[in-house]
Amino acid sequence: MRTSRAWWALSGLVAGALGLAMSYAAAALLHVRESPVVAVAEGFTALTPGAVVKWAINTFDRDDKKVLIVGILLFLAVAFALLGRLARRRWWAAVAGYAVLAGIAVVAVATKPTPSPIDFAPVVVGLLVWVVALAVLAEWLRNWEVVEEEDPAAEPAHTRRHFFVAIGGAAALAAAAGLVGRVAGSARRRAEESRRLLRIEGVTAPAVPDGVAFDIENVPPWQTPSEDFYLIDTTFIKPAIEPADWSLRIHGMVDKEITVTYADLVERELTQDWITLNCVSNEVGGNLIGNAWWSGVRLAGLLAEAGPQEGADAVLQTSEDGWTCGTPLAALTDRSRNAMLAVAMNGEPLPIEHGVPVRTIVPGLYGYVSATKWVVDMEVTRFDDITAYWTDKGWAEQGPVKIASRIDLPHDGDDVRAGELLCAGTAWLQHTGISGVQVQVDGGPWQDAELATTPNVDTWVQWRATVRVDEGDHRIRVRAIDLDGQVQTGAVADVLPDGATGWHTIDVTAKG
Repeated sequence: MRTSRAWWALSGLVAGALGLAMSYAAAALLHVRESPVVAVAEGFTALTPGAVVKWAINTFDRDDKKVLIVGILLFLAVAFALLGRLARRRWWAAVAGYAVLAGIAVVAVATKPTPSPIDFAPVVVGLLVWVVALAVLAEWLRNWEVVEEEDPAAEPAHTRRHFFVAIGGAAALAAAAGLVGRVAGSARRRAEESRRLLRIEGVTAPAVPDGVAFDIENVPPWQTPSEDFYLIDTTFIKPAIEPADWSLRIHGMVDKEITVTYADLVERELTQDWITLNCVSNEVGGNLIGNAWWSGVRLAGLLAEAGPQEGADAVLQTSEDGWTCGTPLAALTDRSRNAMLAVAMNGEPLPIEHGVPVRTIVPGLYGYVSATKWVVDMEVTRFDDITAYWTDKGWAEQGPVKIASRIDLPHDGDDVRAGELLCAGTAWLQHTGISGVQVQVDGGPWQDAELATTPNVDTWVQWRATVRVDEGDHRIRVRAIDLDGQVQTGAVADVLPDGATGWHTIDVTAKG
């Protein structure tokens, strides 16, 4: 027979692609945020052990989600091809295989917060298209085989042509469905347009304070531009929430449940300040950290209106995409800590990637227990009664930021000129502050560095020091001292369970 296994595999692959494209289009047309593939990807991420997540972040940086999506699509391509070949002899087995794939998607959708029946519609559409498309393609393949069996000398041009037309038509339909999904998925574009039109009274453009930066080449700027600010989240398609549709519910162990709309929020008194955020996954010397001008409304006042009850010690925050974190209630109600519902970053409404229209900012806590983007729910509760996304993966229940410092100049492995060597970098301990930074060369005495100024204790501080290096190889270390006199530990600890420790160390070679 001229109908080889390859044609059956191609049929399965094209039918599978058509089903995926149609499910994507259905999700967009029905305004379901996640297509089945994205739902599965987010479900896979949620079940991935914390150590694996940490490895993915460190290995792929901002491309970790793209790598996972590509991996899932490659797996599906192989599965579709195998199901196509299986349909040649066992049609029922191929249908069962499609049902298993659809079942995985159903489970992924069902595990999202408060799924509605409409959220399952794209999965149903995809399953039906898989079965129907493969049935049509298989019928033409079987006709091709019948012609050859009846007259082996015949050229089954007619049936072969119909098969290739069907393959081409299915592929074209898949491309069209993908285009429809792309066009119909305009929620982000609408959110971007709404963001551009937002004018929040009281939000001011940042003015970098005098003296906070040494203006040394190759040292990161003291203010991190919004587009360069690090991004760590678990969602594959960012929630696109219109400000008019946003609200925050504060409930649980409170005297009075309250719901705040966006219009209500921005009418309140705004607070604005420079705040540095860093991720618990940041390795010693890492770059998962940034400093920005944040504008928002203090959470202490909002929670006071709700009236937390005796015994409550936590707030379970929930994002629009279902991500959760448990935040110490004391940190949110502390009047000396500028914990806020932020509406602007660096003088502009929040970018979609950073949580527009509203996100939570809590100085002095790692983001995994505090920095909820697209926040829509806050339940006042007890730590004993809750679990949250990252704590389920092995991270600690509470995540105060640890004192840290970094060498930004020179870089590890650099060749430098022997003699006087300028070293520079940053140090941070939000909500406590830095009083000093020291540099060490080749295990010798610690040398005090010069510090730039800071507007508050919630930002990082730049430092610089000039050391002497003779010709040869050298090892340079840095450590910080906080305002309470605590010296940064040199004991090396992994980011799990509550942040890395150790002195950032680089090696350089000095040449004459």
